[in-house]
Amino acid sequence: MSERAYAVGFLAIESVGSGRIRHLRERCGSLAAAWQAPPSQLSEIPGIGPDVAQAIAAQRPEIDPLAELERVERAGVALVCCWEEAYPPHLAELHDPPAVLFVRGVLPNFDQAVAIVGTRKCSPYGVRMARALARDLARSGVVVVSGLALGIDTAAHQGALEGGQTVAVLGGALDRLSPPSNADLAGRIAQQGAVVSEYPLGTEPAPGQFPARNRIVAGLCQAVIVVEARERSGALITADMALDQNREVMAVPGLADSPLSAGPHRLIQQGAKLVTCAADVLDELGWGRLELPAAPAVALEGDEAQVFAVLDASPAPVDRIGARSGLAPATVNVVLLTLELKGLVVQLPGRLYARR
Repeated sequence: MSERAYAVGFLAIESVGSGRIRHLRERCGSLAAAWQAPPSQLSEIPGIGPDVAQAIAAQRPEIDPLAELERVERAGVALVCCWEEAYPPHLAELHDPPAVLFVRGVLPNFDQAVAIVGTRKCSPYGVRMARALARDLARSGVVVVSGLALGIDTAAHQGALEGGQTVAVLGGALDRLSPPSNADLAGRIAQQGAVVSEYPLGTEPAPGQFPARNRIVAGLCQAVIVVEARERSGALITADMALDQNREVMAVPGLADSPLSAGPHRLIQQGAKLVTCAADVLDELGWGRLELPAAPAVALEGDEAQVFAVLDASPAPVDRIGARSGLAPATVNVVLLTLELKGLVVQLPGRLYARR
């Protein structure tokens, strides 16, 4: 049997996780040898000890590693192990890399990868910024990584899908999506990138698993960008892990009096790079200037053409746009929303609008 089969077999044993799998393989020479090793030999391995050795000896007769591997493959899931060439090299640099990645889709090249993270309960501004950053970075060839959570994570994945590749890292197994409402999004991500977990099939999401998930999000990338986060937020845990891993940390500024800006603003005060667009990120990482494909021509008529004609790159409030265009404020609001959906206009904090 392959080492992959034994890896899945060991993961089916209670109390055996990534760290112990790595120790078993290093000390025994292979997982195949570790599977056959007596408890006396296993107990001498650092991180195993007598209790875990006895648990392994008691449980492995009931486990068929090949059957476990076939069950994973029937579910349409691929395995990538930390000793294989396909394993992401930046992730291998961690002091505690996952021994096995369960992958739905195809892992991209992570030579240029950025994580975009933030709060679940975000503002429309946060959604716009995360989506625009992810879209423009993906269009420039950057892989966008996030955690498939609601809010900023979802916006980042959606934006990246408009322009290129994205990877979602889960806090539970691939067959236990959290939140379930993102199942369709996960399917789209798997077609254009990959959905990844270190947990065997059937593992339910649990609070303690999300910080572990965050180390993978940061570990796959060269930088982590925080878009909206309260003072206590999982996104800040990801940023701290990125610093521990010698990754770059960046933050998008927000309204000064918004609790959602507390996290990014504290990071900026502590030295994180302030970024407002994809070009800022690319410049900071030395990846060159952003070169987007030409936007398709959009024919505008009537009120849309009238409003668009009075807009420029300088942000303006709705009342000023109305005065310039000669249209009623209610009409201007509807037209601005339509232009924003067409990708021609961006809304900025304070309900200011400008041409994109």
